Amino acid sequence: MENRTEVTYFILLGLTHVLELQVPLFIMFTLIYLITVVGNLGTIVLILLDSRLHTPMYFFLSNLSLVDLCYSSAVTPKVMTGLLIGNKVISYNACAAQMFFFGAFVVVEFYLLSSMAYDRYAAVCKPLHYTTTMTTGVCVRMAIGSYIGGFLLASLFVADIFSLSFCKSNVVNHFFCDVLAVLALSCSDTHISEVFIVFMSSFHVFFPLLVILISYLFIFKTILKLRSAQGHQKALSTCTSHLTTVSIFYGTVIFMYLQPSSSHSMDTDKMASVFYSMVIPMLNPLVYSLRNKEVKSAFKAVVEKAHFSKGLGF
Repeated sequence: MENRTEVTYFILLGLTHVLELQVPLFIMFTLIYLITVVGNLGTIVLILLDSRLHTPMYFFLSNLSLVDLCYSSAVTPKVMTGLLIGNKVISYNACAAQMFFFGAFVVVEFYLLSSMAYDRYAAVCKPLHYTTTMTTGVCVRMAIGSYIGGFLLASLFVADIFSLSFCKSNVVNHFFCDVLAVLALSCSDTHISEVFIVFMSSFHVFFPLLVILISYLFIFKTILKLRSAQGHQKALSTCTSHLTTVSIFYGTVIFMYLQPSSSHSMDTDKMASVFYSMVIPMLNPLVYSLRNKEVKSAFKAVVEKAHFSKGLGF
């Protein structure tokens, strides 16, 4: 019989061992996280306060902002703590929780982006039936389905990985409890788990992407049929922000997971992970606020209302 000591905590190696970079990285990630929190919470509050934004598109955008805030919060505060005080230890249960919430909300984002693509398809291709197609009930069911898909997949991943034995090392070569980085530490046979993870991840990444691609295929086909340049511009303007968000999010994920194994390195994974776990949640509200006239108009109205109330002494 072989003596085995089960792991009760993990040590996250983090992004770098260079001490001179710890403080600059902490400052940078703190600024990114503050902008993420303010931007996404501000978007949610703005949509709630302005009745003009109570439409399917902004319903999905408010959920997207909530999801961005949640999966960034699952990772960034722990990274900041590690950089500031050097505490890179994470308990076994905390590691499982971090993996669950990060994975769940990332998958929810995939499905929300596909729901938003379908919404844009209905708006551009079926404008006369838009109000009957994208009803409140349909939007709520699509959002709930996105959350169920994300939380179910994350539950399966975490249950599978943490049912394995960890008796080799407890040093995770990452800055958070990434699925593959933790799986690499197991002393159990991980072949079935690896196949399961690849199959399920591929489905939940590429099925929403297929919905997005088909939706935009019909959208561009409809736009090409429009005779006026003004019609082209108006139709494209409703899709630009969403297309930008999809391109950034999927571009990063595809770069990370579809690069050849010969050029695959953990350092590259870490850089890509920083982008989609910290930077993208900060960029999304900026993309929608800077490129969307309705959001800018609603923000201006809220600011003017606040100034008016202040002037009256309320």
